[in-house]
Amino acid sequence: MLPLILLVDDEPEILEFLERTLRTKYSVLKAADGKAALKILSEEAVQLVISDVMMPEMDGFELCRNIKSNVEYSHIPVILLTAKNTLQAKIEGLELGADAYIEKPFSREHLLAQMASLLNNRNMIRQYFASSPLVHIKSIAHSRADEKFLEQLNETICKNIEDTDLDVEKLAKIMTMSRITLYRKIKAVSDLTPLELINITRLKKAAVLLAEGDHKIYEISHMVGFSSQSNFARNFLKQFNMTPTDYMQAKLKERV
Repeated sequence: MLPLILLVDDEPEILEFLERTLRTKYSVLKAADGKAALKILSEEAVQLVISDVMMPEMDGFELCRNIKSNVEYSHIPVILLTAKNTLQAKIEGLELGADAYIEKPFSREHLLAQMASLLNNRNMIRQYFASSPLVHIKSIAHSRADEKFLEQLNETICKNIEDTDLDVEKLAKIMTMSRITLYRKIKAVSDLTPLELINITRLKKAAVLLAEGDHKIYEISHMVGFSSQSNFARNFLKQFNMTPTDYMQAKLKERV
């Protein structure tokens, strides 16, 4: 499936030009102002927003502020387009959390390159987090709201890590979020399902315990919520490309 992009501009001809530019590589939604854009964001799993700054009802700066401060949308990259080429305007956009600021008129190639860079970099960060035993979940945060959400999520999973039945329903209840909202947020930020993220969090906690060297592997598998040592070992190998034993021995050698 093509990445879903939201275009926001009060000039129909600009929206049409951007749609023609992007539709071969992206699925495109359009909004005429910030208020309409927020309504679409509440209904669709948008992966990137491109917004004009000067608009009625709600301008691009206010839209960016809303996106970056709302935990449901704060992970979404925002590119601001503007005819304002003053340094102060650029600073204001970036301070509000905009991921890029492009001056009009702009080249098609520049816009496409900026979009690809933002999306590719985020994918690389997600993959690095998932494949690295000791990298913290906060590494995939791209805003203060994201960081706060991920810290709460990680803390909730870790507090309930011995519960072998921990799932998105239980997580949502503890975090006082709807199941759908929590599922969408976890998927959007990490590109993982909640169960996959719970599993990785268990394995990362296990990696910390293995590195400390104070427990047997079968003890650690139980401490992080796996039903058996063999199941734990299979999952660890699949996620980090090494067995728990090899990982523990490598960490012990580093301490010598």
